[in-house]
Amino acid sequence: MQTIVIKTTPEDNVAIVANPSGLDRGAVVLNGIVLQEPIPMGHKVALKAFQEGDEVIRYGQVIGFANQLIREGSWINERIISLPQPPNLEDIPYVQRSLPEIEPLEGYTFQGYKNQDGSAGTKNVLGITTSVQCVAGITDFICQKIKRELLPLYPNVDDVVAFNHSYGCGIAIDAPAAIVPIRTIQHIAQNPNFGGEIMIIGLGCEKLRPERLLPADQNSADSSILYLQDEAFEGFGDMVDGIMQLAEKHLQKLNQRKRTTCPASDLVVGMQCGGSDAFSGLTGNPVSGFAADLIVRTGGTVFFSEVTEVRDAIHLLVPRAVDANVAQALKDEMAWYDAYLQQGRADRSANTTPGNKGGGLSNIVEKALGSVVKSGTSPIVDVISPGEKIRKKGLNFVATPASDFVCGTLQLAAGMNMHVFITGRGTPYGLAMVPVLKVSSNSKLANRWHDLIDFDAGPVAFGTKTIEEMGWELFHLILDVASGTKKVATDKLGIHNDLVLFNPGPLT
Repeated sequence: MQTIVIKTTPEDNVAIVANPSGLDRGAVVLNGIVLQEPIPMGHKVALKAFQEGDEVIRYGQVIGFANQLIREGSWINERIISLPQPPNLEDIPYVQRSLPEIEPLEGYTFQGYKNQDGSAGTKNVLGITTSVQCVAGITDFICQKIKRELLPLYPNVDDVVAFNHSYGCGIAIDAPAAIVPIRTIQHIAQNPNFGGEIMIIGLGCEKLRPERLLPADQNSADSSILYLQDEAFEGFGDMVDGIMQLAEKHLQKLNQRKRTTCPASDLVVGMQCGGSDAFSGLTGNPVSGFAADLIVRTGGTVFFSEVTEVRDAIHLLVPRAVDANVAQALKDEMAWYDAYLQQGRADRSANTTPGNKGGGLSNIVEKALGSVVKSGTSPIVDVISPGEKIRKKGLNFVATPASDFVCGTLQLAAGMNMHVFITGRGTPYGLAMVPVLKVSSNSKLANRWHDLIDFDAGPVAFGTKTIEEMGWELFHLILDVASGTKKVATDKLGIHNDLVLFNPGPLT
């Protein structure tokens, strides 16, 4: 059997086992190194003998320190290496330098839904948001009723989606941190895929007033807000009838939307990874990063997120900032989250999951170094705090927790109309509001989950395709999905996760 291990840079003193079934003791790799024990797929083999305290290097960066003697050819995993300290934010300088010029990429388009504000949707969705969790039961009920009774009458409307959340009352509404969930709800209502036709279902006595969730230029709250406590309603049946009447008015407007040719510069693509493994930083993330650079070259917008999966690579990102203000904003978001974790008596090491470790990622440093490559190589033009909307085209850092559901929710609020989600271990994660294009980092997963994975980046690991080749393939697939000519697996199967607010504010 051919033995295949992958070393990412000449400086690395570990390599990743690529064989799908792993390698047995006695297998010979690279320059005659003999494995001392069986090593599973994705896990690291020692390319030298380590003394206690020696640096363990992958991606050309220190990912840990040996905490015992390690023989050449041994299996290096989380149990035998210690976690390094994170980069000290104050010690990371920003030196203004000439950033590489971005070569424009012209002539690429997709078929989208153009909005009055200049944005473009990739779906045509009736959004129903809530001002308080108390009404979630009725919004779930009403969504099913609309799908059965009204949607068939409006063939240009793709779906109706309720954004239920656990916020709105029993909270310190004026606490400084309360702005995060409030502006998240506000900005999700403005997502391009809703076409401005958002409905808000309120109870009537909640602290978070529904009027606060409408865009400032909304003409009339009467056409968008319904209170269940309205005295005009006599019982549940009246409430349902009132919501159905309001929904029909919005559906009539949404049904007039038609797909039209939009420049690729209207794409707003959120990059996210979940269930990562050791191949994520070798295949799925760099392929997605190459596609991200192509989108930026068209004049489009890409953002990456997940603060704890950026923190240990922040020294590699600060030099990519377009100016000193963006560089400082990157460090400020890291510092804010450091303090947030300390309040909960946690630290960044809590990020890595048993699945990450099972897939060969020993710690958060190794995970972060592989995670940030999905941002590509473009300059970082802006930094967006949790719940805010993007302000500039190009590559943005949108600060979010790493939790898939919270990150996806905040990326929706930032304005994404397409989602690229990279996974190595596998997850059925999907969102109803935007297409979620699922990329696998290894072909073993793609073959096993053949009906859940949309794009397999695994061939890169074996050299049968290059990052550039697969990056172009992914770019074209993004355009096809945005146009509605290809459907992602989660939409075919109807698998969609709930949105989850990031709420660092106190409850009362």
